[in-house]
Amino acid sequence: MRVKAIISYRGDIFFGSQIQNNGLPTVNNLLNKELLNLNINTNIISSGRTDKNVHATGQVIHFDLPSFWSDIQKLKHLLNNKLYPKIKILSIYKMSNDFHARFSAKQRVYRYIISDKENNIFQDPFVTYISSIDKKLLSKLIRHFIGIHNFNFFQKKGSEPLNYTRIIYNAFSYQYKDYTILHFRANSFLRSQIRLMVGALLDTLEQKISKEDLIQQIANKKRSTTRLAPANGLYLAKIIY
Repeated sequence: MRVKAIISYRGDIFFGSQIQNNGLPTVNNLLNKELLNLNINTNIISSGRTDKNVHATGQVIHFDLPSFWSDIQKLKHLLNNKLYPKIKILSIYKMSNDFHARFSAKQRVYRYIISDKENNIFQDPFVTYISSIDKKLLSKLIRHFIGIHNFNFFQKKGSEPLNYTRIIYNAFSYQYKDYTILHFRANSFLRSQIRLMVGALLDTLEQKISKEDLIQQIANKKRSTTRLAPANGLYLAKIIY
């Protein structure tokens, strides 16, 4: 039986989400360990990888259960007793065998959290501090990312995709209490694309590059910045199927 689980986790206590053989703690390594403790030997598939220090409030995984496991709500309860507070299983569903957490996904939503109010030690792992933010200008600049673009200048080298074109369905910023939230929704994202987009926005706000430089980079005509925003402000928020 194939199941889909929506999970949340703290990225600051893991070395990314994918299974690794180097002994370092990752999200899927810990999930795999606790499943094995329940006699479930399976392959965990995520909707997408998250890097070290990147959090998730709505990551989706799938895996197959042996026939003797039929009560998935009991499984959710047992896993949460072992995994919390590092990982929490928010919900779990029975799915058809052709469901795939990654390949069935239609859209991904990420949020990036910034504050111009200096963090305390409890906020540091979760919010990026920027001393000064022109919120009105940011709201205008971020919308230049909307549309179909070749994001070659907004991807981290290492795992080269077949193409760099992505569809950004929406990109906007809004205020919530002391926080500035950047919202990005797309069909998919390149490696570190959002952190590079946020870095470019911050460089524009700080007048290290011009608005025209930003637009030219989005149009894949000229690279003006390679600033990588810190990982701690980034959250995988939702996967849309």
